[in-house]
Amino acid sequence: MKLEEEKVLKVIKAKALKVNEILRRLGLKRGERVKLKKMLKELSKAGKIIKVRGGKFTVRGERLGEYEKESEKRTVTGFIRKSGRFYFLESEQRTNGSYLIRKTKEKLIEDALAVGIRKEKGCEIIRIFPSLSEVKEIKEFVILKYGLPRRLGAKAEKELEAIKREVPAKGRLDLRHLKHVTIDGENAKDFDDAVFVEKTEGGYRLYVSIADVASYVPKGSAIDREAKKRGMSVYFPDSVIPMLPKVLSDDLCSLKPKKDRPCFSVIIDLDHRGNVKDAHFEKSVIRSAKRLTYEQVERAIVEKDRIERKRLKGLIRDLELMKELTEILLERRRERGSLDFDLPEPEIIIDMEGDVRGILRSKTLFSHRIIEEFMILANRVVADFFEKRKVNALFRIHEEPEREKLAIFEQFLKSLRICVPKDGKGIKRLQNIIGVVRGKPYEFIVNKLLLRSMKQARYSVENKGHYGLGLKSYLHFTSPIRRYPDLICHRVLEASLLRRKIPYTYEELERMASYLSERERLIMEVERELEDRIRILFMKDNIGEEYEGIITHIASFGFFVELFDVFVEGLVPFSDMTDDYYRVDRDGTSFLGRRRKKIFRLGDIVKVRVISADVERKLLRFALI
Repeated sequence: MKLEEEKVLKVIKAKALKVNEILRRLGLKRGERVKLKKMLKELSKAGKIIKVRGGKFTVRGERLGEYEKESEKRTVTGFIRKSGRFYFLESEQRTNGSYLIRKTKEKLIEDALAVGIRKEKGCEIIRIFPSLSEVKEIKEFVILKYGLPRRLGAKAEKELEAIKREVPAKGRLDLRHLKHVTIDGENAKDFDDAVFVEKTEGGYRLYVSIADVASYVPKGSAIDREAKKRGMSVYFPDSVIPMLPKVLSDDLCSLKPKKDRPCFSVIIDLDHRGNVKDAHFEKSVIRSAKRLTYEQVERAIVEKDRIERKRLKGLIRDLELMKELTEILLERRRERGSLDFDLPEPEIIIDMEGDVRGILRSKTLFSHRIIEEFMILANRVVADFFEKRKVNALFRIHEEPEREKLAIFEQFLKSLRICVPKDGKGIKRLQNIIGVVRGKPYEFIVNKLLLRSMKQARYSVENKGHYGLGLKSYLHFTSPIRRYPDLICHRVLEASLLRRKIPYTYEELERMASYLSERERLIMEVERELEDRIRILFMKDNIGEEYEGIITHIASFGFFVELFDVFVEGLVPFSDMTDDYYRVDRDGTSFLGRRRKKIFRLGDIVKVRVISADVERKLLRFALI
């Protein structure tokens, strides 16, 4: 095919693409790459296209709206350096180079961390951080670095003032007689799901009632545009930047106890073995009976704590029934082949003064499983409904891992002398591996490396199934307060049930799938960076202390160790290991001393001393003992 401007514009109009993706879509040979890059440069100069995050190109125009604004942010962070009469901002990512400081709102401090905006032939400094010695300073830095929104726009504020405080119950299925409960974390305020289970002659009936956000946030409204731009709520250890205004997320849409709330209910009939017999969807009104925490439910139905059971006397039978159904659903999940990673997340304890008091490994409770299984089931039946009726929607897909990556992972298992039963192929084999290492000292590193071998889940209009869950169809429906893809699916489901035209074109859904997948990755990066810097800040008071840990990653410049007593990871640079010259093997799973032939592998337990904790450079340094 001949390289033509019109065809290039057409192919990137529907979806932002990288250079190689454009070549493939147009059926061009790799030899045309140089010509294509030249054309893209000219189109960009002419203002017809823009380059967005991830090195992708898309058409510039009104249809992009907030996507364009998001992609054109030019924030840069780094350290202030002086050369002669001039000051430069040296990027944190050294490969991004340095920027001449042409303007500043604050007095320049050499070697200080700063946030700037890239301008033509340089940058403008908007904030200087002499140090990151407090959690609030780290939060402020991360918010500025990633350009996270702080306030609503004027139009959205105006809409919020006029928003209807109550949605009429008329025309909705009245479920207020059912004892729905919410089960969430201790500090949660945005309760977007409530559940109830009852026994039937044929098995069970599960009610998963989700906050009807779409009734408060019309498509195309200023609040909707703001939510779309944000994509998802951003969670910090002691606060949240919500996707929706707090009056909605924490109040009107939140399924608070003893309050009438409009919902979209997924009602599922299951047999005694947990197979879905029927599922239907209703606009409803519920009244949550109680706001429960995971810890409360765990104490009541797993630990059988007398005091807790007395407190929840009127709900114990309902909770026991939830436990019974969850055990059945977990068995179904194991049978179909599903990857059940147990990778603890850091739980950062911050006191009333904003100081870090501890960093713990979060525990997965059975009560977490109850909500997880019920939400997976609700998401799955909505996805099945769309798939059967060929309705265009935003599916949540997780593709099969690449063979090469799994081969490297299997090689690592051999190096640890882990014997895996020969029975089972594909996901069943991976399931067996997770089972074999459960409870072993190296369970964490095996699960972590297996996760690295997987492809990342993403949003897509094309349903490709969910490999990790072992499902042919899956999407996100159950968290519309904090995730925009769920709000999209609510609108699509309502239109489908009413036999109306779907409120999104295929092209719109494609663009949003790409944008929201990208936005999700960015938010994960934000939350990870904040946690990493806070963990390093916590270790400042532990310089010189000795700890045991496990080798979690090996790079060309050193290896990383995750501590057992404190949930932090630090670097042991090879340059500090003067007893020998170490070489990393090809697959990066071990390194060997050239003279003494001492070998270290991923998963090895080692003892280290904390040498330094540099929050600004995001570096926690250990020395091997």
